[in-house]
Amino acid sequence: MLSGIFVSRTLAKKSVQQFIASKFETLIYPYFIWVFIQVSLQILLSNYTNSERSLIDYTYIFYQPRNLDQFWYLPALFNATVIYVLIKRFVTQQWWVLLMLGLGFYFLSSHLQQISMISDWMEFFIFFALGDTISKFFFREHIQQFFKNYWTLILAIPVFVFVQIYYLNHPVIQDLTHPLSQLQFLAIALTGCFTMLAFSFRLQCWNVFSWLRILGYHSLYIYVMHVMVAALIRTVLVHVFGLHDVFITLLLCIIGASVIPVVIYNLFILNNVGWFLFTYKKPKKTTSGTLPITKSTVTVS
Repeated sequence: MLSGIFVSRTLAKKSVQQFIASKFETLIYPYFIWVFIQVSLQILLSNYTNSERSLIDYTYIFYQPRNLDQFWYLPALFNATVIYVLIKRFVTQQWWVLLMLGLGFYFLSSHLQQISMISDWMEFFIFFALGDTISKFFFREHIQQFFKNYWTLILAIPVFVFVQIYYLNHPVIQDLTHPLSQLQFLAIALTGCFTMLAFSFRLQCWNVFSWLRILGYHSLYIYVMHVMVAALIRTVLVHVFGLHDVFITLLLCIIGASVIPVVIYNLFILNNVGWFLFTYKKPKKTTSGTLPITKSTVTVS
């Protein structure tokens, strides 16, 4: 939805070809690089990891990314973005037609789950279309003030908590092969989107947790590395230090998996080594002789 909110503004500055090329560089290129690294490590270190990988898993990269842990999201976002942009530019710009197409894709996606490279973008196309639709008024001052109002968040939280409890206690909703379950899931997901927007606006107004912006700038690199980093931390804690406390392990894994990828990325980019792990274009040096830190994110254009 966030990507959809910003897509029209981005297209106003770039051609379709430039737009798709930039999305390939920021989403698909890192996907191929890091999913190959992660699967390879999981195979080589199978005695120490919780995953059961084999050579067949390499084929999932191209048609079944849902079987590859967190990586499914990158091709899902890329495919949904590209297909939406192509339809909007060359077929129709009518917002209601795009939303109807999104609903159609959403309900059809459950029939193609054996090929998640296709079903994933179909499932999430509707969120992208919604984002682009609301972008027409999202940036207006009265809408911004609405989200900044603390009453908006206060009223949203109990609704959010209720639907989450309902979701967790009704496993049938998690089976998106039934139209009723799909409708319920869509409503629950949109409730979460609304609450997170209100919460983010309040954080901005309070000017707290500003360090979250640093994680946001590096979200792509955290995303592609966090599973491997967390697995390494857990392995060291268990096999070296003999630590089996779930809560301590979980806390250290979350912190380490969020911070260490940021450090790794900046060390690689600033020292101009291993840049090809993140981009196929070699970063240019600034006039000061250092390389710029790219502010990249998985969700926002």
